[in-house]
Amino acid sequence: MTTSQAPGADAVDQAIASGVDFDGSPIPQEKLDLYQRVMALEGQRQRSGVSNTMRSRIVRIGAKHLPQAELEQALAQAGFAPLKEKEIAFFYGSK
Repeated sequence: MTTSQAPGADAVDQAIASGVDFDGSPIPQEKLDLYQRVMALEGQRQRSGVSNTMRSRIVRIGAKHLPQAELEQALAQAGFAPLKEKEIAFFYGSK
């Protein structure tokens, strides 16, 4: 599998499910086991609501692709809470 065949998160999920990295090398079983264990725990976690989860994902992923001001504006326009100080420090602080 190559990233050009299935871009984005779906490609990562497919690679994990097959146990094979994008370059064709096997993903070590220890890494797969830990990933599956943590994902199982996450699957059992109580959620605070769909909107909160959507906002969290938007912030976590959006900060990788959008400047802070643009993400702030987009959150406001969509009716989400603005970035919190700890989010700004974590995602946009000195690197």
